[in-house]
Amino acid sequence: GVRATADATVELATDFTKFIEEAQDSIVASMESLELSGKKFGDLPWTRDSGDGESKGYGRTRVLEDGSVFEKAAVSITVIEGTLSPERAKAMSARGRPAGPGEGYSAAALSLVFHTTSPHVPTFRADVRMFQLKNQGTAWFGGGADLTPNYLDEQDATQFHQFWKGVCDDHDKEFYPDFKKQCDDYFYLPARGERRGIGGIFFDDLEGSPEVLRFVKDVANKWMPSYSPIVLRHRDKEYTNEQKEWQMIRRGRYAEFNMLWDRGVRFGLLSGGDIERIMVSAPPMVKWVFNYTPKEGSEEAKIMEVLKNPREWA
Repeated sequence: GVRATADATVELATDFTKFIEEAQDSIVASMESLELSGKKFGDLPWTRDSGDGESKGYGRTRVLEDGSVFEKAAVSITVIEGTLSPERAKAMSARGRPAGPGEGYSAAALSLVFHTTSPHVPTFRADVRMFQLKNQGTAWFGGGADLTPNYLDEQDATQFHQFWKGVCDDHDKEFYPDFKKQCDDYFYLPARGERRGIGGIFFDDLEGSPEVLRFVKDVANKWMPSYSPIVLRHRDKEYTNEQKEWQMIRRGRYAEFNMLWDRGVRFGLLSGGDIERIMVSAPPMVKWVFNYTPKEGSEEAKIMEVLKNPREWA
């Protein structure tokens, strides 16, 4: 029984890895068609081997910078295998996944972050990921998609959430309410009492099975259809210097979350990942203004209200 499970898990992992390699290419193509400047994504394939059996892997980091629509957009894949360090094993066990130091694992992920040039076009972040414990023959999937606007557009928020509810409902009616709440809870800045954006879906620890893999692939295939219409609706709008400044202040929150709270960033740094590849999600230009408070009743104040008190959009 255990052997059969392990084989089936390896098959899921192989299938997922092939899928994310293809998905990266199609996302890059969609993004280049939305970018009006003719700028293209760079391509940096990489391999790494710690040499001591601790970890080895490969990946491909694709980044577009200084576009007219996208100030910085990154689409990355990472595929690694290794043995769990005592710290990692302890952290996993604490989260209810019993694991011992020295146990063999493999992990694969496709992630993207799109920082836009215009303050009217929201930032988009999404990923799908898999983690496999080899001896146990178990695998888990995680992923999601979320929107971080600088200004609240109710049509965008409603459309985005209804879209993701539809994707979830096709697989399981209980997914959306659960994953929407997980998203609001995860992208939270405790010291600020704010969510990072208006959310979307976020899931972790879905036990690997062919049904779960189908769902995870569907999520990745639906990222661009959920986001492109929002980009098209706003990319040509005029904006002021004050609006651009507000975007930079909001990006400060994005950077705070990444550095202080993001589990993926912490895992990457602890497992000896390359700092440039880990920081690829960071916004290109950021501003921290001391004690900045938006004027009451302003458009800036409107978005803050939703970040402090998340709403049901779908």
